[in-house]
Amino acid sequence: MSRAETPHQGRRTGRSALWTLGLFRSELTLTFRRWRTLALLAVLAAVPVLIGIAVKIETSDGSSIGSGGGGGEGPAFLTQITNNGLFLVFAALAATLPVFLPMAVGVVAGDSVAGEANAGTLRYLLVAPAGRTRLLLAKYTAAMAFCLVATLVVAASALVTGALLFPLGDVTTISGTQISFGEGMARAVLIAAVVAASLTGLAALGLFISTLTGSGIAAMAATVGLLITVQILDTIPQSHAIHPYLFPHYWLSFTDLLREPVYWDEVLKNLGLQGLYVAVFGSAAWARFSTKDITA
Repeated sequence: MSRAETPHQGRRTGRSALWTLGLFRSELTLTFRRWRTLALLAVLAAVPVLIGIAVKIETSDGSSIGSGGGGGEGPAFLTQITNNGLFLVFAALAATLPVFLPMAVGVVAGDSVAGEANAGTLRYLLVAPAGRTRLLLAKYTAAMAFCLVATLVVAASALVTGALLFPLGDVTTISGTQISFGEGMARAVLIAAVVAASLTGLAALGLFISTLTGSGIAAMAATVGLLITVQILDTIPQSHAIHPYLFPHYWLSFTDLLREPVYWDEVLKNLGLQGLYVAVFGSAAWARFSTKDITA
């Protein structure tokens, strides 16, 4: 009997796998074809261009970056851009990571489930044989893909702008040593990957919030509002005891990847903390979504 059922079970498993693959592909397509997503990516791409132009104008006037009241010390990485356009990649990621990148991720993740409920399409998605768990995984996969694409858009825009406006060459690390341009590019790719991974905890948090409401706008606002609140807490000295547990606390640790040798301690703490947030809030999102009464 079991042998007779094997072909049928195999076909069933094959159909299920194809449906799951189609679901993931559909979610990715839906996410990146929305005008809102394209607008967010356009804004992110514009930030490095504006930084590069601002640095170019300031240096062409004969003044040094940060000379206006900063004691001759400019913001991190900015003082190096005029010598090496590759530093615009690092400066742009440092500028967008605290605000622009996480806000964009918060919008996409917050709208993932609640947006479907608000549009009245969530119930029809669950009628298909995908199941709630696969649908939730597809939603989170699309959110993680956006984290990576958004980070790469910033890095690519910065690299092109830096190459057009400034010279390229060997990279001077934070430690004061020099590495080749090729190794500097490898460090830039690694930094972009770490920045993208830094946003996965926020994406899981946004997904969980998205399962709590049927309003996409409310979920997006709650995710972004919580992001701002946590970042404020991370700057208050009186709350220093909880700082290591706040998801943005180690975001800028990627700068340690520009040391020679690379300093991994805080980078690994950051990745571990993001993994913890993914596990906790991903499980919470699954627990909520798997038992939620879907009426829309």
